[in-house]
Amino acid sequence: MTTGRPARARTHRRPRSRLLLVLLALVAAAAVLGVALVVVPMLRPAGPRPLFQMPVACDETWQLSTYPGHDDYDVDFFPVEGETWGRPVLASFAGTVTVAGINGSLGGRTPENPEGPRGRGGGYWVKIDHGGKWETQYLHLLEPPLVEVGQKVAQGEQIGKLGSTGNSGAPHLHYEQRRGWEKVETHFDGEPSGITTDDREQILRRVSNNCPAVS
Repeated sequence: MTTGRPARARTHRRPRSRLLLVLLALVAAAAVLGVALVVVPMLRPAGPRPLFQMPVACDETWQLSTYPGHDDYDVDFFPVEGETWGRPVLASFAGTVTVAGINGSLGGRTPENPEGPRGRGGGYWVKIDHGGKWETQYLHLLEPPLVEVGQKVAQGEQIGKLGSTGNSGAPHLHYEQRRGWEKVETHFDGEPSGITTDDREQILRRVSNNCPAVS
């Protein structure tokens, strides 16, 4: 009887070993599928550039700027006149909200305390997927975004208010256009912005054509 027990124990272990191998294979297959679902779409060519508009109200003149160390293609928006805090931030083009929350930490800069402590990162921010591997990002918003993840927005729809949350020295909108994993030069109303590098300070002025559609 002593010699028979190990044999019985081995016969019970084999099915369990096979089951474990099957489970591990299924987990590995699921992981590979998950990676493929993320990576394969990103490897496809980007679609045509959407007709992006400035993320601010129709017919307003804004200053577009960058500075050394800001990162290539990043654009900071400052209004030329009027109050800065709380100005409407608009979607540059129709799309689906993929991020609406906090990037980094908020800090303590508010209209009541504009010299408060800086936070980290982008503060309140929004990211919009416009299809064809194109997306836009809007950072340093004053308050929680006015949109939610999964929400579809129209061009010109308000998504937030201009502020100074995150790592921001003054109220402004930090704005980016991306094609897949690449950050690219911003285009507005079909024309390049001219901000392509952060090796020097640049200050430009543009008038927004982010106007309501004429029915």
